[in-house]
Amino acid sequence: MGLLYDNLLACLRLLPQELRKPSIWNPPGNRIDAATRTQEDRQSEGTASFGILGVGINALPIEVVIERMQGWIREQDGCHSIAATSMHGIVEAQRDPSFKNILNATDLVVPDGMPLVWLGRRQGHILDRRVYGPDLLLAFCEESAGRGYRHFFYGGEPGVAERLAESLKTRFPGLNVAGTCSPPFRPLGANEDAEMLEMIGRAAPDVLWVGLGAPKQERWMHEHKDRLRVPVLVGVGAAFDLLSGRRKQAPHWMREHGFEWLFRLLQEPRRLWRRYLVYGAQFIAYLALDSLQLKNFETNGSRFTEQTPDHRAHV
Repeated sequence: MGLLYDNLLACLRLLPQELRKPSIWNPPGNRIDAATRTQEDRQSEGTASFGILGVGINALPIEVVIERMQGWIREQDGCHSIAATSMHGIVEAQRDPSFKNILNATDLVVPDGMPLVWLGRRQGHILDRRVYGPDLLLAFCEESAGRGYRHFFYGGEPGVAERLAESLKTRFPGLNVAGTCSPPFRPLGANEDAEMLEMIGRAAPDVLWVGLGAPKQERWMHEHKDRLRVPVLVGVGAAFDLLSGRRKQAPHWMREHGFEWLFRLLQEPRRLWRRYLVYGAQFIAYLALDSLQLKNFETNGSRFTEQTPDHRAHV
Protein backbone atom coordinates (compact mmCIF):
# COMPACT_ATOMS: atom_id res chain seq x y z
CA MET A 1 0.00 0.00 0.00
CA GLY A 2 2.92 2.32 0.70
CA LEU A 3 4.13 2.01 -2.92
CA LEU A 4 0.63 2.67 -4.24
CA TYR A 5 0.34 5.75 -2.03
CA ASP A 6 3.68 7.10 -3.25
CA ASN A 7 2.66 6.67 -6.89
CA LEU A 8 -0.75 8.23 -6.34
CA LEU A 9 0.88 11.17 -4.58
CA ALA A 10 3.27 11.69 -7.51
CA CYS A 11 0.53 11.50 -10.14
CA LEU A 12 -1.87 13.77 -8.25
CA ARG A 13 0.50 16.66 -8.89
CA LEU A 14 -1.53 17.24 -12.05
CA LEU A 15 -5.31 17.23 -11.69
CA PRO A 16 -7.87 18.06 -14.39
CA GLN A 17 -7.86 21.75 -15.26
CA GLU A 18 -11.16 22.55 -13.60
CA LEU A 19 -9.88 21.16 -10.28
CA ARG A 20 -6.52 22.86 -10.07
CA LYS A 21 -4.64 26.12 -10.33
CA PRO A 22 -1.80 26.72 -12.81
CA SER A 23 1.41 25.12 -11.54
CA ILE A 24 5.00 24.48 -12.50
CA TRP A 25 3.90 21.13 -13.95
CA ASN A 26 1.70 22.70 -16.61
CA PRO A 27 2.20 26.47 -16.82
CA PRO A 28 -0.18 28.43 -19.07
CA GLY A 29 2.67 29.28 -21.41
CA ASN A 30 3.02 25.62 -22.34
CA ARG A 31 -0.45 25.42 -23.91
CA ILE A 32 0.41 26.31 -27.48
CA ASP A 33 -1.82 25.52 -30.43
CA ALA A 34 0.25 23.63 -32.99
CA ALA A 35 -1.28 25.71 -35.75
CA THR A 36 0.25 28.91 -34.34
CA ARG A 37 3.83 27.66 -34.39
CA THR A 38 6.10 29.54 -36.78
CA GLN A 39 8.72 27.94 -38.99
CA GLU A 40 11.39 29.29 -36.62
CA ASP A 41 9.63 27.59 -33.70
CA ARG A 42 9.63 24.30 -35.59
CA GLN A 43 13.32 24.56 -36.43
CA SER A 44 14.23 25.18 -32.79
CA GLU A 45 12.00 22.31 -31.70
CA GLY A 46 13.79 20.02 -34.14
CA THR A 47 17.03 20.28 -32.12
CA ALA A 48 15.61 20.64 -28.58
CA SER A 49 16.42 17.85 -26.14
CA PHE A 50 16.87 17.19 -22.44
CA GLY A 51 18.27 14.44 -20.26
CA ILE A 52 16.56 12.24 -17.67
CA LEU A 53 18.84 9.95 -15.65
CA GLY A 54 21.35 9.71 -18.49
CA VAL A 55 18.79 9.14 -21.27
CA GLY A 56 18.45 11.82 -23.94
CA ILE A 57 14.85 12.83 -24.73
CA ASN A 58 13.86 14.86 -27.82
CA ALA A 59 11.47 17.66 -26.84
CA LEU A 60 9.30 17.46 -29.95
CA PRO A 61 5.55 17.73 -30.55
CA ILE A 62 3.81 15.10 -32.66
CA GLU A 63 3.57 17.30 -35.76
CA VAL A 64 7.36 17.82 -35.82
CA VAL A 65 7.95 14.07 -35.38
CA ILE A 66 5.67 13.47 -38.38
CA GLU A 67 7.59 16.04 -40.44
CA ARG A 68 10.84 14.28 -39.54
CA MET A 69 9.39 10.91 -40.59
CA GLN A 70 8.21 12.30 -43.92
CA GLY A 71 11.64 13.82 -44.50
CA TRP A 72 13.36 10.47 -43.93
CA ILE A 73 10.96 8.77 -46.34
CA ARG A 74 11.54 11.48 -48.93
CA GLU A 75 15.33 11.46 -48.60
CA GLN A 76 15.75 7.64 -48.51
CA ASP A 77 19.12 8.09 -46.77
CA GLY A 78 19.08 4.98 -44.58
CA CYS A 79 17.04 3.42 -41.79
CA HIS A 80 15.98 5.66 -38.89
CA SER A 81 14.35 4.66 -35.60
CA ILE A 82 11.97 6.33 -33.16
CA ALA A 83 11.27 5.17 -29.60
CA ALA A 84 8.24 6.52 -27.75
CA THR A 85 9.43 5.93 -24.20
CA SER A 86 8.04 6.45 -20.71
CA MET A 87 9.01 6.13 -17.08
CA HIS A 88 9.21 2.35 -17.60
CA GLY A 89 11.86 2.73 -20.30
CA ILE A 90 13.92 5.15 -18.21
CA VAL A 91 13.96 2.74 -15.25
CA GLU A 92 14.86 -0.20 -17.52
CA ALA A 93 17.80 1.90 -18.75
CA GLN A 94 19.08 2.22 -15.17
CA ARG A 95 18.82 -1.53 -14.61
CA ASP A 96 20.56 -2.42 -17.88
CA PRO A 97 23.33 -0.12 -19.19
CA SER A 98 23.17 -1.79 -22.61
CA PHE A 99 19.54 -0.69 -22.94
CA LYS A 100 20.52 2.87 -22.01
CA ASN A 101 23.06 2.77 -24.84
CA ILE A 102 20.36 1.52 -27.23
CA LEU A 103 18.02 4.38 -26.32
CA ASN A 104 20.78 6.94 -26.72
CA ALA A 105 21.67 5.46 -30.13
CA THR A 106 18.07 5.80 -31.35
CA ASP A 107 17.46 8.64 -33.82
CA LEU A 108 14.52 10.08 -31.86
CA VAL A 109 13.46 9.26 -28.29
CA VAL A 110 10.20 11.07 -27.61
CA PRO A 111 8.28 11.43 -24.30
CA ASP A 112 5.38 8.96 -24.31
CA GLY A 113 4.66 9.35 -20.57
CA MET A 114 3.46 12.43 -18.70
CA PRO A 115 6.24 12.29 -16.05
CA LEU A 116 8.75 12.84 -18.85
CA VAL A 117 6.70 15.77 -20.17
CA TRP A 118 6.59 17.33 -16.68
CA LEU A 119 10.37 16.97 -16.29
CA GLY A 120 10.94 18.48 -19.74
CA ARG A 121 8.80 21.48 -18.78
CA ARG A 122 10.83 21.84 -15.59
CA GLN A 123 13.91 22.20 -17.78
CA GLY A 124 12.28 24.98 -19.81
CA HIS A 125 10.99 23.06 -22.84
CA ILE A 126 7.62 23.84 -24.39
CA LEU A 127 5.76 20.53 -24.35
CA ASP A 128 2.02 21.01 -24.62
CA ARG A 129 1.38 17.25 -24.71
CA ARG A 130 3.17 13.92 -24.82
CA VAL A 131 4.03 11.95 -27.95
CA TYR A 132 1.66 9.11 -27.11
CA GLY A 133 2.34 6.04 -29.28
CA PRO A 134 -1.29 5.48 -30.42
CA ASP A 135 -1.73 9.20 -31.15
CA LEU A 136 1.48 9.27 -33.23
CA LEU A 137 0.36 6.25 -35.24
CA LEU A 138 -3.10 7.72 -35.91
CA ALA A 139 -1.78 11.19 -36.71
CA PHE A 140 0.77 9.86 -39.18
CA CYS A 141 -1.79 7.63 -40.89
CA GLU A 142 -4.20 10.54 -41.20
CA GLU A 143 -1.52 12.85 -42.56
CA SER A 144 -0.12 10.31 -45.02
CA ALA A 145 -3.21 8.37 -46.17
CA GLY A 146 -3.23 10.17 -49.49
CA ARG A 147 0.53 10.09 -50.05
CA GLY A 148 0.84 6.40 -50.86
CA TYR A 149 3.24 5.57 -48.03
CA ARG A 150 3.51 1.85 -47.39
CA HIS A 151 2.91 0.70 -43.80
CA PHE A 152 3.98 -2.59 -42.20
CA PHE A 153 2.73 -3.64 -38.74
CA TYR A 154 5.05 -5.96 -36.79
CA GLY A 155 4.08 -7.19 -33.34
CA GLY A 156 1.18 -8.05 -31.08
CA GLU A 157 -0.39 -11.40 -30.31
CA PRO A 158 -1.63 -13.60 -33.18
CA GLY A 159 -4.19 -11.73 -35.26
CA VAL A 160 -3.72 -8.34 -33.55
CA ALA A 161 -1.59 -6.76 -36.31
CA GLU A 162 -4.14 -7.85 -38.92
CA ARG A 163 -7.04 -6.41 -36.93
CA LEU A 164 -5.13 -3.18 -36.43
CA ALA A 165 -4.45 -2.88 -40.17
CA GLU A 166 -8.10 -3.48 -41.06
CA SER A 167 -9.25 -0.95 -38.48
CA LEU A 168 -6.88 1.69 -39.83
CA LYS A 169 -7.86 1.07 -43.46
CA THR A 170 -11.50 1.55 -42.48
CA ARG A 171 -10.67 4.72 -40.58
CA PHE A 172 -8.34 6.14 -43.25
CA PRO A 173 -9.51 5.13 -46.75
CA GLY A 174 -6.56 4.95 -49.09
CA LEU A 175 -4.10 3.80 -46.40
CA ASN A 176 -1.55 1.49 -48.04
CA VAL A 177 -0.80 -1.53 -45.83
CA ALA A 178 2.21 -3.40 -47.21
CA GLY A 179 2.02 -6.24 -44.70
CA THR A 180 1.48 -7.46 -41.15
CA CYS A 181 3.19 -9.98 -38.91
CA SER A 182 2.70 -11.16 -35.32
CA PRO A 183 5.96 -12.98 -34.49
CA PRO A 184 6.19 -15.70 -31.83
CA PHE A 185 6.71 -14.42 -28.30
CA ARG A 186 9.84 -16.56 -27.95
CA PRO A 187 13.21 -15.49 -29.42
CA LEU A 188 13.50 -16.30 -33.11
CA GLY A 189 16.16 -18.64 -34.42
CA ALA A 190 18.68 -17.37 -36.96
CA ASN A 191 16.81 -18.87 -39.92
CA GLU A 192 13.44 -17.59 -38.67
CA ASP A 193 14.87 -14.13 -38.20
CA ALA A 194 16.35 -14.13 -41.70
CA GLU A 195 12.99 -15.21 -43.15
CA MET A 196 11.25 -12.43 -41.24
CA LEU A 197 13.65 -9.83 -42.59
CA GLU A 198 13.23 -11.18 -46.12
CA MET A 199 9.44 -10.94 -45.79
CA ILE A 200 9.67 -7.31 -44.65
CA GLY A 201 12.14 -6.57 -47.45
CA ARG A 202 9.77 -7.97 -50.08
CA ALA A 203 6.93 -5.81 -48.72
CA ALA A 204 9.17 -2.70 -49.10
CA PRO A 205 7.42 -0.54 -46.47
CA ASP A 206 8.15 3.13 -45.91
CA VAL A 207 7.25 2.85 -42.22
CA LEU A 208 7.60 -0.23 -40.03
CA TRP A 209 5.46 0.06 -36.89
CA VAL A 210 6.86 -2.17 -34.11
CA GLY A 211 4.56 -3.23 -31.28
CA LEU A 212 6.63 -5.64 -29.19
CA GLY A 213 6.56 -3.67 -25.94
CA ALA A 214 9.50 -2.06 -24.13
CA PRO A 215 12.36 -2.88 -23.94
CA LYS A 216 11.97 -5.65 -26.52
CA GLN A 217 10.91 -3.38 -29.40
CA GLU A 218 13.80 -0.94 -28.91
CA ARG A 219 16.27 -3.83 -28.86
CA TRP A 220 14.70 -5.35 -31.98
CA MET A 221 14.91 -2.07 -33.90
CA HIS A 222 18.52 -1.53 -32.81
CA GLU A 223 19.60 -5.06 -33.75
CA HIS A 224 17.90 -5.05 -37.17
CA LYS A 225 18.31 -1.42 -38.22
CA ASP A 226 21.38 -2.05 -40.37
CA ARG A 227 19.74 -5.01 -42.14
CA LEU A 228 16.45 -3.34 -43.03
CA ARG A 229 15.89 -1.18 -46.11
CA VAL A 230 13.09 0.73 -44.42
CA PRO A 231 13.29 4.52 -43.99
CA VAL A 232 11.45 4.65 -40.63
CA LEU A 233 11.06 2.22 -37.70
CA VAL A 234 8.72 3.32 -34.90
CA GLY A 235 8.26 1.51 -31.57
CA VAL A 236 4.72 2.19 -30.34
CA GLY A 237 4.24 -0.45 -27.62
CA ALA A 238 0.63 -0.90 -26.54
CA ALA A 239 -0.75 0.94 -29.59
CA PHE A 240 -1.39 -2.37 -31.35
CA ASP A 241 -3.66 -3.65 -28.56
CA LEU A 242 -5.38 -0.31 -27.96
CA LEU A 243 -6.12 0.63 -31.57
CA SER A 244 -7.11 -2.90 -32.63
CA GLY A 245 -9.72 -2.96 -29.86
CA ARG A 246 -8.05 -5.77 -27.93
CA ARG A 247 -7.63 -3.51 -24.88
CA LYS A 248 -9.74 -0.57 -23.75
CA GLN A 249 -8.12 2.85 -23.82
CA ALA A 250 -8.20 5.15 -20.82
CA PRO A 251 -10.45 8.24 -21.08
CA HIS A 252 -8.78 11.22 -22.70
CA TRP A 253 -8.54 13.26 -19.48
CA MET A 254 -6.76 10.39 -17.73
CA ARG A 255 -4.30 9.97 -20.60
CA GLU A 256 -3.43 13.67 -20.70
CA HIS A 257 -3.19 14.23 -16.93
CA GLY A 258 -0.97 11.34 -15.87
CA PHE A 259 -3.57 8.81 -14.71
CA GLU A 260 -3.44 6.30 -17.57
CA TRP A 261 -1.20 4.05 -15.47
CA LEU A 262 -4.01 3.62 -12.92
CA PHE A 263 -6.55 2.73 -15.61
CA ARG A 264 -4.22 0.14 -17.14
CA LEU A 265 -3.24 -1.25 -13.75
CA LEU A 266 -6.89 -1.88 -12.89
CA GLN A 267 -7.31 -3.64 -16.25
CA GLU A 268 -4.24 -5.88 -15.98
CA PRO A 269 -3.06 -5.95 -12.34
CA ARG A 270 -1.12 -9.23 -12.57
CA ARG A 271 0.89 -8.13 -15.59
CA LEU A 272 1.42 -4.47 -14.76
CA TRP A 273 1.69 -4.17 -10.97
CA ARG A 274 5.47 -4.36 -11.02
CA ARG A 275 5.82 -1.83 -13.85
CA TYR A 276 3.68 0.85 -12.23
CA LEU A 277 4.12 0.29 -8.49
CA VAL A 278 7.71 -0.98 -8.20
CA TYR A 279 9.20 0.81 -11.20
CA GLY A 280 7.24 3.98 -10.38
CA ALA A 281 8.68 4.10 -6.86
CA GLN A 282 12.18 3.43 -8.24
CA PHE A 283 11.79 6.22 -10.79
CA ILE A 284 10.96 8.72 -8.03
CA ALA A 285 13.87 7.45 -5.91
CA TYR A 286 16.30 7.75 -8.83
CA LEU A 287 15.18 11.33 -9.47
CA ALA A 288 15.75 12.17 -5.81
CA LEU A 289 19.26 10.67 -5.89
CA ASP A 290 20.05 12.59 -9.07
CA SER A 291 18.70 15.86 -7.67
CA LEU A 292 20.75 15.44 -4.49
CA GLN A 293 23.83 14.56 -6.57
CA LEU A 294 24.24 11.27 -4.75
CA LYS A 295 24.47 9.10 -7.87
CA ASN A 296 25.87 9.65 -11.33
CA PHE A 297 23.31 8.26 -13.74
CA GLU A 298 25.42 9.15 -16.74
CA THR A 299 27.81 6.29 -15.90
CA ASN A 300 25.67 4.23 -13.49
CA GLY A 301 28.19 4.83 -10.73
CA SER A 302 28.51 6.79 -7.49
CA ARG A 303 28.35 10.50 -8.09
CA PHE A 304 31.74 12.13 -7.58
CA THR A 305 31.88 14.36 -10.68
CA GLU A 306 29.83 17.38 -11.60
CA GLN A 307 27.15 17.31 -14.30
CA THR A 308 25.88 20.24 -16.29
CA PRO A 309 22.29 21.35 -15.65
CA ASP A 310 21.32 20.41 -19.23
CA HIS A 311 21.78 16.73 -18.39
CA ARG A 312 19.89 16.69 -15.11
CA ALA A 313 16.27 15.93 -14.31
CA HIS A 314 15.38 18.37 -11.53
CA VAL A 315 12.65 17.53 -9.04
